Amino acid sequence: MFDTFDPIVLARIQFAFTVSFHFFFPAFSIGLASYLMVLEGLWLKTAKQVYLDLFRFWIKIFAVTFAMGVVSGIVLSYQFGTNWSVFSDKTGPIIGPLMAYEVLTAFFLEAGFLGVMLFGQDKVGKGLHFAATCMVALGTFISAFWILSANSWMHTPTGYTFNQAGQFVPAGSWSAIIFNPSFPYRLVHTVIAAYLTTALAVGGSAAWHLLKDKTDERARTMFSMAMWMAAIVAPIQIFAGDEQGLNTLEHQPAKV
Repeated sequence: MFDTFDPIVLARIQFAFTVSFHFFFPAFSIGLASYLMVLEGLWLKTAKQVYLDLFRFWIKIFAVTFAMGVVSGIVLSYQFGTNWSVFSDKTGPIIGPLMAYEVLTAFFLEAGFLGVMLFGQDKVGKGLHFAATCMVALGTFISAFWILSANSWMHTPTGYTFNQAGQFVPAGSWSAIIFNPSFPYRLVHTVIAAYLTTALAVGGSAAWHLLKDKTDERARTMFSMAMWMAAIVAPIQIFAGDEQGLNTLEHQPAKV
């Protein structure tokens, strides 16, 4: 049946499905980690039980989301080699280190503090646990930084030359590679999208609980926080999206 299909088309379909499935989980993790950090910070500051209850509710969702992001990301990394082996060979000297930086900084930071965050609330001090939550939230942002740097370089490559094997290799400073022309716009647009996605997901969950009980303090607090966040980041996202579109017009006019 598939003999009549172009292998490149099949590779694109498979990769598109994998990356689309994977991307939801890191995006939700970025926003949810920051939301958990805010909830725990508010609980420590106000001692209101509602913030602790919400923290304990959403940390379970975060654990599943984080795990799914890791598992689906492993499949995605394999497909770089299986579906796009020539591309991986030619760009490996640049893409490889960028991906490695993500593992050595963000993933190790998250992995180091995730256990404390998930299981240590009753085993370590409040300050230390909050610090662990902050480190996990920071790790998700650093992860986005490196992955989007690699992704942006694929669109607007700079700071490279070619070796005798025809591979892309650094031409000098890595800063030209990392901070390529489209990277700042993609980073801002994606991180804001993660916060907006989380706000709408949290708001949707709160709305469902409010339909069952309009007097539920936890649902009312959750809904209020989500809607305020959406009201703040949605207008910013419009501006950020426009700026990325203008950047795409400048550097990749064929897309527009």
